[in-house]
Amino acid sequence: MLHAVPTAPCAACTIRVLMLYGSYTVLEAVIFSDKSAVRDHSLCDIERQLLNKKQSASQLEESLNASRARMTNLHDVAKWPIFSLMEVELLNSIHQACVFGSGGNEAIFTTTDGDVYALGNNHNSCLGLGDIQSTLVPRKIEPLCGKGVTLMAFGSGPHVVVATDSGELYSWGHNGYCQLGNGTTSQSPERMAPCLISSSLGGCMITQVACGSHHTLVLTDNGEVFAWGYNNCGQVGSGATANINTPRKVSSLLIGKRVMAVACGQTSSLALIDNGEVYGWGYNGNGQLGLGNNVNQPSPCRVSSLSGVVISQITCGYAHSMALSDEGVLYSWGANSYGQLGTGNKANLVTGTRVGTDIGRFVEIGATHYSHISAAMLQSGKVYMWGQCRGQSVTSPMATKFTCLDDVFACFSSPAVTWRPLRFETFVGRRALEDCLKNSFDNQESSDLTISLEGKNIHVHKAILKIRCEHFRSMFQSHWEEDGKDVIQITQYSYPVYRAFLEYLYTDTVSVNPEDAIGLLDLANSYCESHLKKLCERIIKQGINVENTPILMAAAIKYEAKELEDFCFKFAVNHMTAVVQTEAFQNLDDGYVKDFLAKAAQWGAFKY
Repeated sequence: MLHAVPTAPCAACTIRVLMLYGSYTVLEAVIFSDKSAVRDHSLCDIERQLLNKKQSASQLEESLNASRARMTNLHDVAKWPIFSLMEVELLNSIHQACVFGSGGNEAIFTTTDGDVYALGNNHNSCLGLGDIQSTLVPRKIEPLCGKGVTLMAFGSGPHVVVATDSGELYSWGHNGYCQLGNGTTSQSPERMAPCLISSSLGGCMITQVACGSHHTLVLTDNGEVFAWGYNNCGQVGSGATANINTPRKVSSLLIGKRVMAVACGQTSSLALIDNGEVYGWGYNGNGQLGLGNNVNQPSPCRVSSLSGVVISQITCGYAHSMALSDEGVLYSWGANSYGQLGTGNKANLVTGTRVGTDIGRFVEIGATHYSHISAAMLQSGKVYMWGQCRGQSVTSPMATKFTCLDDVFACFSSPAVTWRPLRFETFVGRRALEDCLKNSFDNQESSDLTISLEGKNIHVHKAILKIRCEHFRSMFQSHWEEDGKDVIQITQYSYPVYRAFLEYLYTDTVSVNPEDAIGLLDLANSYCESHLKKLCERIIKQGINVENTPILMAAAIKYEAKELEDFCFKFAVNHMTAVVQTEAFQNLDDGYVKDFLAKAAQWGAFKY
């Protein structure tokens, strides 16, 4: 039933209702308040009902978060046409998803309650449904429901491999080249449904699965790599070119090394070692192994063109490769017929070459063995793309309006397939609700509280602060002196830091430089804001360099951010000579220096 809105509520009323209710119904009312009718109730009716309910702050925040999660799913899956006919309720429950197929016309996804679904063309029984029937309506993959599927990967053959939280591996689809790893090349009906890969992986948990066109790499939690499948070019890394029908440990130059990440091109493979070295093997006809030649390699070889560079991320396209250093420098090599290397021309490269040096610091890179497109994100959050973009060749990084790399592949890759599983709980995008909250921040017209520091004012809303922050919840509910004030003075923190904190309460995002992130980390630690603390640590990691490493490492120790401390320490060890010569290192407390040098010695930093 529709009710007319008698009068438009004031901005303060609107934001109060929005925060108190946190549902899509009320969001409609707020956003479309200029229309003659809204669904179910007027805003004022809703506000009165909600105030009467006297919900607790934790319930309100839970309601808000649930609403935001639902809208996030609806927004992001809309970019992938394969999901367009699904029921809203099922869309809202998607936890992670893969889109694959020659036309981006096949998909597999898990839900928040542990079920696994598939829909699409079902070419070569790649949907794992036990038959060859295509479907536009999602169907459950019954053998996987409740198994705790955490990792998914697919080859363009097509075949699919998934891993569970208990360390099990399942595969299905095309098996003409041993790519299912089940010991056969059979195209029997059994391969139409998920089949447990029984071969031992040493009893280890699986941390990553990657697929090329017809081969698979699996990375375990102890840093070992197992591979199987089509091996005509040595892409399995066995030292020969015979196909491998069960998981086999990749050894050779990887023996004694701890692998942190793997990536697959169409018929090539890369591995990233914990010391920042990169190794490649398989097909090298376009120079995609980065070895300085075009000779195929059946065993892992070090990418010597990256010597002296500490790599933190790797990714592969159809026949090109990219790597990102721990200082945010992007390197590319391999095929370049569509400009996918981003070098401004279409010449192939057999060694790693720096890309986008005048753009800024990169923090994330993406590519898929299905296509010839590349994407990367800057520290500022700006997303760039290049290569084969909807049939056009873009030879240099081109700025987009996207907020994540996944959108590049949804909108411009040919075919439109995911470069990694979509994980909806991690998406950050511009939503109507988020925009409304963002616009209300520091809005003097609607605020009922002013935060003053360093002679500057920030206008906020008590209701939002109470809902989002335990510190303010206590302040306004426990008869603190500040409870009855319209203006609160802050002296413990700088204006940029405290403003960033308050804006975070409205947007769930943080935008500060690494140095200010230290101050924000201090605040997050003091206010017991664990999520904010993680965001600060992420900013610090993305902004680390030789000059600020000692400062960031000392801050991590001070604020008991163990993961950040380990990250900074590893960066310092990898750049030891440069770091110890910085002024910041010379100014460190003697205790810090002694502890650092002792720990570095244990890591073998002085063995040569």
